[in-house]
Amino acid sequence: MTTHTPGTTIGSTALGSTVLGYARIGRDRELKRDVEAYWRGAAGVDVLRRTAEGVRLGHLYTASTVGLGSSPVNTFSWYDHVLDAAVLVGAVPERYEAVGSDDEIDGFDAARYYAMARGDADVAPLEMTKWFDTNYHYLVPEIGPDTAFRLHPDKVLAELAEAAAHGVEGRPVLVGPYTFLALAKTPPGGEVGGSRPLDRLDDLVEVYVELLDRLAEAGASWVQIDEPALVRDLDAATVERVRAAYERLSSVPSRPSILVATYFGHPKEALPALASTDVEAVALDLVHGPSLDDVRGVPGLFDKRLVLGLVDGRNVWRTDLDAALTTAKAWVDAGASVSVATSCSLLHVPYDLAAESDLDPEVAAGLAFGRQKIDEVVALQSAVDGTGDLGTLREVFRAAADGRARLQVAAHATSGERVDVVEADRTRTP
Repeated sequence: MTTHTPGTTIGSTALGSTVLGYARIGRDRELKRDVEAYWRGAAGVDVLRRTAEGVRLGHLYTASTVGLGSSPVNTFSWYDHVLDAAVLVGAVPERYEAVGSDDEIDGFDAARYYAMARGDADVAPLEMTKWFDTNYHYLVPEIGPDTAFRLHPDKVLAELAEAAAHGVEGRPVLVGPYTFLALAKTPPGGEVGGSRPLDRLDDLVEVYVELLDRLAEAGASWVQIDEPALVRDLDAATVERVRAAYERLSSVPSRPSILVATYFGHPKEALPALASTDVEAVALDLVHGPSLDDVRGVPGLFDKRLVLGLVDGRNVWRTDLDAALTTAKAWVDAGASVSVATSCSLLHVPYDLAAESDLDPEVAAGLAFGRQKIDEVVALQSAVDGTGDLGTLREVFRAAADGRARLQVAAHATSGERVDVVEADRTRTP
């Protein structure tokens, strides 16, 4: 077990290049297929477990072979990562307690899990709504004053151990306590008392305190806590509650180093609060979020590792590597200790361009799916650090520029007029 002295980095490894998460339905949609077969009764839970293991091991193989500096784990899901977070902290509405079976997935009853996801003959599912402004939909937790939070860490500990068994030092990824409650709703009939899910933040943080201790005991060097809800407009009182939450979490004596990941925008109000705590790293979405000038004056921010989301995790275009490298070097010149990353999880893009055999070669030249975006992240980190073979890096950058140009020409030929296919999708300010 590692004992932490506030203000120090306790991870055994530094954060290098990384991604904030992986796609999870399988390269050939095999998890989706087998989950649906399980629902129909056409496949048993053992089939489901084997398929899920194959998806996870594919991610670990990629992490161990492409040169990522840090690899996320616990980004796999049997259905939805917010539902997984509800299970993790024991936020299971009482109406599902009667649902049961002999099947378990990561120590939790499979029938109950999928009843929460899609309902059954006797109980309705949790509400589903859009995950911020993406096309992904998540299951909305129900949190009331009587919700009894209790840690159930089976899944995250199992995935951490699985990574270690395959030679990968995994970085567990968790939905953050503020985001979890900000995206939750009160249970049906619970609105009368006037309580809000965020009223339970202090209680929920104590579950995360326990979890950090368990992760340190299990050998985790880093933990990633996702807080995309921090990019919303926050009032002063809410900012102070966020500050208090992360002061509490970063003061835990035995814990991994903490990366707080923000994405989908600029955490304008929350960033000074995070920077004032002892968390070791902060991830910023430079595609949809702040520029260097926006954050240059935030006290304490440049004392932390800054994980810069330079590769867009939400579109399928190749990255302008030259522009991204210019941006990264500007942050380094400003005094930042930089890790290159995707802007968000790769959940939002297809797995691998190599699996597509019927695309127009001129169009495909300008595309980058999940696997290709990982390569872009690794190449950018090598260029920032001045490591790797210079000739190889030059070729990677040249190929990226050529592919983007070929896509532009193809779009022009198709439309009959100039169409900025790539640039129209780029919202980052270099």
